[in-house]
Amino acid sequence: MRLYPRLAFDAMRKNKRLYLPFLLTCTGMVAIFYIISYLSYNPTIRDMRGGEALTSMMSLGSFVIGIFSLIFLFYTHSFLMRRRKREFGLYHILGMGKGNLAMLLLWQTGILAVYALVSGLALGIALSKLAELGLVRLLGGQTGFELLVSWRALGMTLLIFSVIFLLQYLSALLQIRRSSSVSLLRSEQYGEKPPRANWVLALLGLLLLCAAYYLAVSIEEPISALGWFFVAVVMVIAATYLLMIAGSVALCRLLQKRKRYYYKPNHFVSTASMAYRMKRNGAGLASICILATMVLVILSSTTSLFFGVEDALHTRFSRDMNVDFRMSRLSELEHGNTDRIGALTQQIVRDHGGTAQNAFSVRYLFDVAVLDGSGTLHLRRGVETMQEPQTFVDGQSCGLYILPLEDYNAQTHGGERLNAGEAMLYTSNLTLQGDTVRFSDGTSFSVVKRIDAAPRFGTNELNAAASQVVMLVVPELSAAQPLVRSVGSAMSMRYYYGIDTGLKGEKQDAVNDELIDTVCRGTSLQCSYDFFNVESRESSRADYYSIYGGLFYLGVLLCVVFVCATVLIIYYKQVCEGYEDQARFDIMQKVGMTRREIRRSVNSQLLTVFFLPLLGAGLHLAFAFPMLRRLLMLFELQNVALFAWASVVTFAVFAVFYSIVYRVTSAAYYSIVSNQK
Repeated sequence: MRLYPRLAFDAMRKNKRLYLPFLLTCTGMVAIFYIISYLSYNPTIRDMRGGEALTSMMSLGSFVIGIFSLIFLFYTHSFLMRRRKREFGLYHILGMGKGNLAMLLLWQTGILAVYALVSGLALGIALSKLAELGLVRLLGGQTGFELLVSWRALGMTLLIFSVIFLLQYLSALLQIRRSSSVSLLRSEQYGEKPPRANWVLALLGLLLLCAAYYLAVSIEEPISALGWFFVAVVMVIAATYLLMIAGSVALCRLLQKRKRYYYKPNHFVSTASMAYRMKRNGAGLASICILATMVLVILSSTTSLFFGVEDALHTRFSRDMNVDFRMSRLSELEHGNTDRIGALTQQIVRDHGGTAQNAFSVRYLFDVAVLDGSGTLHLRRGVETMQEPQTFVDGQSCGLYILPLEDYNAQTHGGERLNAGEAMLYTSNLTLQGDTVRFSDGTSFSVVKRIDAAPRFGTNELNAAASQVVMLVVPELSAAQPLVRSVGSAMSMRYYYGIDTGLKGEKQDAVNDELIDTVCRGTSLQCSYDFFNVESRESSRADYYSIYGGLFYLGVLLCVVFVCATVLIIYYKQVCEGYEDQARFDIMQKVGMTRREIRRSVNSQLLTVFFLPLLGAGLHLAFAFPMLRRLLMLFELQNVALFAWASVVTFAVFAVFYSIVYRVTSAAYYSIVSNQK
């Protein structure tokens, strides 16, 4: 019985160049999974303002890490199996049966699992408090310094990674049972043929990539961009694998046809070997490219969100204090009623030592409309107006805003004039053709002017560049009375009042709370309303920092995992291919190839394809930029310059890091093929 653990330990000790990086990666995966799970169960974070959303975000992050760990550790375990199969084949020839090999494999997997779980959990527990302090500090909260162990996170980590190692063992066991002694011994030898019909696959990959890029740059509406984003991601992933596998074979064939390039010592061996190994090599390159793209996209996006949180707050809230009323009748929007709301708000602000300034008020009607193919707007109807079932119309859904000319001129400091039946039109993210706006009930307005920019107010969709909007400015709100009668309660009759208070922190929160209490008592307003909402920029600041800071923190942790995965894949590619090329370069040395020429050949081989993933990732990020920019609008981030700089800096930093990894791993490859220890 002692034979199996001794053989297992000896195999790992003698192949530490392969096993040590895998063990370190497993340890890091376990540690990061525990840390994210610990943060998702942490009561201190949950009790913070916005903590519920943050812990939910961390729970989602732990799920992503778990799925990625399963896929990635299976992928990297395949590199180990390529080396271990020859070892198992030798044991089989020397007399070990498949059952004995299964026991040896069980001991090796068990040792790896115990080491990874114990060291990973120890590291995760040791760093969990530091991670908690970093997250709380990032969000401006407070926490103690006692080190706690989350038993729920501990149990979840043990369960997930025990299952992963068990599945690895079963997969390896199945490979051994299906292989003969000869196939195990020859598992590392050449003979893999390039994939057939590589030109067809390369063309298919190119078409998929062009289609994905077209989607990324052509979609103008952020809501549509959200729906098409995942489709484009799947297309890019498929295209990357096809181009890296089939396209790289085609590249090698073209290089072989260039005699001036191919028939040189530093190119001949490398190009010939790549042509017969590119199916597996291309898959590795594609994996590196996808991981690099994930790092660039996640880090640039979350960095932009975190450092642009103040821009997002000012986009969402045009004033410090925002009051939004939904009136029960159109007559309640008369100035006498609305003026009392503004006066009450200003009085409460002054009572708390603030300075009421930059007041902004607007009366408006709001409804959801559908723009059909003929340019007619169809409004939804309230229950009391439905004499027959409402029919659904195909078309573009949009938010319809109707403003009186008086309020529009007051906010834009303009002197526009309109006659009865006339209107000014503003549209966002959709096109309304013609000089007449028609509604399905027969109401119509003649468009005398198209507005380039709408006034920003409140916390409604008119503030968000992500929304599809139709805004009509009419002479009086009474001009929209036929629409109100036709749709009934579905039409919102609203009044917005915004004001800057000059107050910060708890003082602004106090104004917010007192205004809500006063309105709820209803003694001062003397108007009938169905709903009201009071929000302040300060009261929402903690929520924004919690969500955006949590996304940034989680994005950094995910990028650490993806970067580690990228490094390990690159390293295993170099080491495994170094062992495969060792005999070939040994023969070339015997026929006169010098070590200097070997070094030049190694550099030629690596530079030919190694930087393709980096260039591919940069290209993916560049074409994804327009779609990502529109997706960030859904988070109220409209600072394009910030996102552009974040993308450029992220790519530059990653490129430097990638170059360092290339230098280190190419040295490992060279030391193997040149028979250096």
